[in-house]
Amino acid sequence: MNRALYLIAYDITDDRRLNRVRTFLKGYSTGGQKSVYECFLSDGELRSVKSVLSRLIMVSEDRVHILRMDGRSRTHVLGIAVQPKDPSYFYIG
Repeated sequence: MNRALYLIAYDITDDRRLNRVRTFLKGYSTGGQKSVYECFLSDGELRSVKSVLSRLIMVSEDRVHILRMDGRSRTHVLGIAVQPKDPSYFYIG
């Protein structure tokens, strides 16, 4: 399955919605911190993530940014950060 690396960042104004979004994205994430997640997604998974997130947030109050990263570029990490890796499988649940 062909996956691309995405950064998904959010700013959610309600703690309840924030927890739902965080819990949902952790299922797709290979890393990240607080409100930014690194996710390797296929086209179908991206559509699913967008669909679920649109139901979890309040569009008049919350923000979600989904940024596709260029797979040819190497990310630069500092401190205890690790390079994002595309695992052979994901456990979503």
